[in-house]
Amino acid sequence: MTRVIRSSLSILTLASLVLATPMHAQEGPTLEEITEAWLASPHADGSAAAFTHWNEDGEIPGSCAVCHSSTGVIDYLGGPMSTPGRIDHPVPTGTVVECSVCHDPVAANLTVVPFPSGATVDTFGSSATCAVCHQGRAAGVTVTAAVGDIGDDEVSGDLSFINVHFSASAASLMGSDVGGGYEYDGEFYRGQFMHVEGLSSCVDCHRPHSLEVEFEGCVACHATAGSFTAIRTSPLDFDGDGDVSEGIAGPIADLHARLLIAIQDYASEVAGTPIVYGDGYPYFFIDSDGDGSVTEGEAVYPNQYQSWTPRLLRAAYNYQFVSKDTAIYVHNAHYALQLLYDSLEDLSGQVTVDMTGLARP
Repeated sequence: MTRVIRSSLSILTLASLVLATPMHAQEGPTLEEITEAWLASPHADGSAAAFTHWNEDGEIPGSCAVCHSSTGVIDYLGGPMSTPGRIDHPVPTGTVVECSVCHDPVAANLTVVPFPSGATVDTFGSSATCAVCHQGRAAGVTVTAAVGDIGDDEVSGDLSFINVHFSASAASLMGSDVGGGYEYDGEFYRGQFMHVEGLSSCVDCHRPHSLEVEFEGCVACHATAGSFTAIRTSPLDFDGDGDVSEGIAGPIADLHARLLIAIQDYASEVAGTPIVYGDGYPYFFIDSDGDGSVTEGEAVYPNQYQSWTPRLLRAAYNYQFVSKDTAIYVHNAHYALQLLYDSLEDLSGQVTVDMTGLARP
């Protein structure tokens, strides 16, 4: 087991770099402004479960450390990165996503990012470090490998829910180029979403320290939109409601909601056990009272759903993939719509799903 030790770039170190920079080269925010922005961001929230979950254990396992500690991600970037998002040793608790993560030389020189599907991407540029963590921890091939040759509608104790994990926004952005969603055989899927020049990478849209996105940068082209969710350039009526003026977030939300209903119908009618979705691990639970919603005592780990078939698992994975990227309507709207449409269509062969008027991008 190899342990890579690197010194952290602290606020004080960063300050010394700023002070050593010639005045004429010091443009943009001051060190104080940078620090305040970072302190207000989720990356600096030392009380969040993302950084405290392992406190009682005293260490973070290598399967989690890459994105939940500064030490872990720097060790990963300085190593072979042979397994996406994993290192072969635990790291101490007590860090957040600190300055050292993005300002370490290995991060600055990162050019190629591996994804869980086995694909690698060398086009992220200065956003490469962002993509290391915001890519999810599973892919469509993970689902394919899990189902193997099990019959599509056969309930199998060998199957369990596959969680893409947190915001897989880099996987959404790259679409079929990295295969983050489960892509059905014989269908075409959108690759990388290419926005306009200067607004196509993480740091083009997100402020690198606060992580905020300012809507003012969008109105030059989307002058009539009052919010991110109101933006739309596609003329097709994807959800068949007759409204092609609503933001593209609308059809995605509509098909997403329809997919959950189809999943629940299939679970009851084909798999034989009602299912419900809860916003917490492991996400899909047995709907004990069959009322279609989460009630007290259902969204607990011992009540996790276990009557999986390959068809149900594929649809549930895509439902979760879209759920976990709350801005997928920005990152790659057509990829999201394709995954949702195809999941609905696949389930429609076994349960009643109204596909009338739906359009696939």
